[in-house]
Amino acid sequence: MADLPTITSRTIADLLERAPRSSFIGGAFTGGTPGLEVIDPATGEVLTSVVDADAARAGIAALDAAVAAQDAWAASLPRTRADILHRAYELCLQRADDLALLMTLEMGKPLAEAYGEVTYGAEFLRWFSEEAVRLPGRFRSASAAEAGVLTSTRPVGPVLAITPWNFPLSMGTRKIGPALAAGCTVVLKPAAATPLTSLLLMEILVEAGVPAGVVSCVVTSDSRTLSSTLMADPRLRKVSFTGSTGVGRTLLGQAAEHVLRSSMELGGNAPFLVLPSADIATAVEAAVPAKFRNNGEACTAANRFYVHSSVAKEFTAALVERTTELIVGPGIEQATTLGPLIDEAALQKVDELVDDAVQRGARVLTGGARLDRPGYFYQPTVLGDVPLDARVNSEEIFGPVAPIIVMDDVEEMIAAANRTEFGLMAYVAGQDLSEVTDTVQRIEAGMIAVNLGVASDPSAPFGGVKESGLGREGSHEGIAEYLETVYVRMPL
Repeated sequence: MADLPTITSRTIADLLERAPRSSFIGGAFTGGTPGLEVIDPATGEVLTSVVDADAARAGIAALDAAVAAQDAWAASLPRTRADILHRAYELCLQRADDLALLMTLEMGKPLAEAYGEVTYGAEFLRWFSEEAVRLPGRFRSASAAEAGVLTSTRPVGPVLAITPWNFPLSMGTRKIGPALAAGCTVVLKPAAATPLTSLLLMEILVEAGVPAGVVSCVVTSDSRTLSSTLMADPRLRKVSFTGSTGVGRTLLGQAAEHVLRSSMELGGNAPFLVLPSADIATAVEAAVPAKFRNNGEACTAANRFYVHSSVAKEFTAALVERTTELIVGPGIEQATTLGPLIDEAALQKVDELVDDAVQRGARVLTGGARLDRPGYFYQPTVLGDVPLDARVNSEEIFGPVAPIIVMDDVEEMIAAANRTEFGLMAYVAGQDLSEVTDTVQRIEAGMIAVNLGVASDPSAPFGGVKESGLGREGSHEGIAEYLETVYVRMPL
């Protein structure tokens, strides 16, 4: 973004004073005494506090409100729902300064990237405003009888949407947008580390005209009690979760009790393949955002770089050069291109993974350590000569570390890329169309970017295969996750 605003302590104080700090249930903020601390990862200090809701009581109250509002919202005209979502889209853009700054403050991403997320997150509201008036349905004659086949769709019913901390706005809009467009009511559970953006989104939805009870937001540190309480209630009809595969497995087990519709966007371990035909400048241009966007804290982040030996020396040198140009600092500073990690635990995990790789023979080509400063900062890092048995090949790094594994054969690269239980995202760099096409067809992933470092788009289906999840978000598939198909047979 060309012209970022100058952020002062007064700017921050004013925003935090205006920001809601309690759960939003049945059309109103519940109030109470703030006790759940929101930490600024750039300083490690308390940014503000919000009300830590009683998970069971607040969850049931939110579900009560969703159930009470469900029939009327489902019966509302598709155009009415579309207009409300489009107003919410416009309001997100109008309040971009507030949304972007809150995201940067509570999770650390550079301000320029936070503005990018406002645009991206708002676009889900616009996309699904357009999908709301194009719900599927058809009529045809039965193939072997004098009868008509009529199919239509209905909203699945009240939804529990659980979102992570790394994309505080877009993970909410990616679930709320299609749910509202389909006619479903929603109980949103944001991550306890980053509740502020979600609560501001509630203000925006109210201003856009979302009726009371249609969307609630429960802020609590007791995620387990909230999810288990609501998922044991037969009135809940769908759960949509973005987060770790371990938690996803638990939720799927709970969902089985009432056969809940489930959408799961789970862990990633994205390979980045640099083929013999790769143009090095293009490959590095893709590699930098694929690895370092959002401080490396993305399920789609490139986790393992498999580089063909014929281009390894040139690619490695160019990637190291670009990595050393990244500017580490608080996200609110205009020059920053890489912010802090979310917390001390995340920092320690990255440190452990780098240490493990080095102990097994990897070389630190740049970076390789946490920064000696307040906050949770880790140096942007490139590792060379990384062995296949290093933990970075099997565990999601979720930090600014690029491990390079050099291989002599494309077949070996593809096999290594697929040697994981995950299959969310993959990246391929190459110029030979036949080589690229063959590789793409054999990569086991729900999404593949060719010569690009970013693939997410509201108009495209987002999701993975294997243990990276179930279902898709975005595109036409995204709204289908919130609809039931009904078939009616009638005589002709």
